[in-house]
Amino acid sequence: MMKCKQATQMLSEKLDRPLSAKEKIALAMHTAICTPCRQFGKQMEDIRAMSKSYAKTKESNKD
Repeated sequence: MMKCKQATQMLSEKLDRPLSAKEKIALAMHTAICTPCRQFGKQMEDIRAMSKSYAKTKESNKD
């Protein structure tokens, strides 16, 4: 079973690169039973989306 430290690392990597099938399965199994890691993954996705939105807003304000 994957540990939380490994899961959070993989959740971060998931934003930067595609995970292998083995990694996806292991991560899905872990997050299915671990609420804190599931929440961490959601927070990482939200932060990424907000960062992209901010960057777009900042770029459009330069004009």
